[in-house]
Amino acid sequence: MAAISREEVAHLARLSRLAVTEEELDTFAGQLDVILQSVAQVGEVAAADIPPTSHSVPLTNVLREDVVTPCLTPQEALSGAPDAEEQRFRVPRILDEDVAS
Repeated sequence: MAAISREEVAHLARLSRLAVTEEELDTFAGQLDVILQSVAQVGEVAAADIPPTSHSVPLTNVLREDVVTPCLTPQEALSGAPDAEEQRFRVPRILDEDVAS
């Protein structure tokens, strides 16, 4: 694989709308070249007889069972609220009534 050029880095920077100095072009070109070489090495190792995986080890259900536990009553939940109405937090209106949804 050919090394990535400064012009290609500049092109990527323009596409990404990044302001890059001349010195950074050289730095990024070297860094991107190392990344691309590493990806190429991984591609060489991957064999057709090995199925693609999303994880290196098999996963089991990592979620816990749903268990009902005690929780706050509406009064306890609203006890620290600056304002409450009909067992709900009351907050200042931010939209006008006639605004369509």
